[in-house]
Amino acid sequence: MALDAALVKAFTPTGVLRASINLGNPILAKAGPPGGDPTGVSVDLARAFAGRLGVPVEFVVFDTAGKSVQAVSDDKADIGFFAIDPLRGASIAFTAAYVLIEGCYLVRDSSPITRNEEVDKAGVTVTVGLGSAYDLYLSRELQHASIVRAPSSPTVVETFVAQNIDVAAGVKQQLELDAKKHTGLRLLPGRFMVIQQAMGTPKTRGEVAAKALHLFVEEMKATGFVAGALVEHKIEGASVAPAT
Repeated sequence: MALDAALVKAFTPTGVLRASINLGNPILAKAGPPGGDPTGVSVDLARAFAGRLGVPVEFVVFDTAGKSVQAVSDDKADIGFFAIDPLRGASIAFTAAYVLIEGCYLVRDSSPITRNEEVDKAGVTVTVGLGSAYDLYLSRELQHASIVRAPSSPTVVETFVAQNIDVAAGVKQQLELDAKKHTGLRLLPGRFMVIQQAMGTPKTRGEVAAKALHLFVEEMKATGFVAGALVEHKIEGASVAPAT
């Protein structure tokens, strides 16, 4: 993938590739040591793309997906790593997905709810992480259940327990991890959505830049880079998205 000077400038108007990183999804990124850079699959991809451009990388780190998305939408970051969603697509040009993640429901053992299809009923309350992919999705899809928004994805189970909410929704691995801190909780079988994690850049950077980023992601999938990063960071429950 050839990147000429004009394309490098489109991605890095400040001379540095500013990568928006969301720490609210532990599958893709985690905080690094004090004063150090974050780690994870998305961080590895950002470094690789900066290397392709021949520029330094700067990580702009956030605790929620919503803040991370906003940074790219506002041209305060040059690339980001998000779940594909039409609402976000108004200002961000997405690549195809590089990783697929399951969105699941968590309930108490005593809950009468046993299937995903039973969640969307009058009187049922679901808690989600504010601005997350599953917040956007369920805000469109749920017709009868009500939604309570936790401050971030990592605080969903905490909010679910503290406020005695009926259902917690989120990334399967995050729910499993948080559920271990409590007793009497269970995941519903299956999933309510597949979260397509992609790279994105502001649409203001132009169609040529968007195409170049898409080709980069496809190359990283085809060469095994993404699969290798998942293994290196010991990520389970996520899979490399198919080629497009």
